[in-house]
Amino acid sequence: MKLARLLDANINRLKEGVRVIEDLARYILNNENLSKRLKILRHQALLNNYSLCLEARDVNNDPLKTTMTIELERENIQSMLVSNFKRAQESARVLEECLKLEEIKSYGNSETFKQIRYELYILEKEVFLALIENK
Repeated sequence: MKLARLLDANINRLKEGVRVIEDLARYILNNENLSKRLKILRHQALLNNYSLCLEARDVNNDPLKTTMTIELERENIQSMLVSNFKRAQESARVLEECLKLEEIKSYGNSETFKQIRYELYILEKEVFLALIENK
């Protein structure tokens, strides 16, 4: 099922983006509160029927698997944070919308990913404020 492939790509993007932010909050900002909240959020990002998503994974035939030049560099920690927050937020939105489709509702709850997306908006502000304070 092609929608399972879409879910697989986006759950991975979401979790990877949050993990990058989590590690920055933990090791660069040394902020236990933000690190824990990001870790909890990452663990909340779950899909049912994940084995079906794995079966649908087809990296070799991904038309955009080649890295774009803009993705090869990050100017600073702030740009790395922005990229990963946006990656996670956008992926949460894709999952939220897809899980409204009747044929894949069994894979997860749309509302869960909406809540994750809004929590990411809140955390984005808090992480950037912590980064400013940490300078």
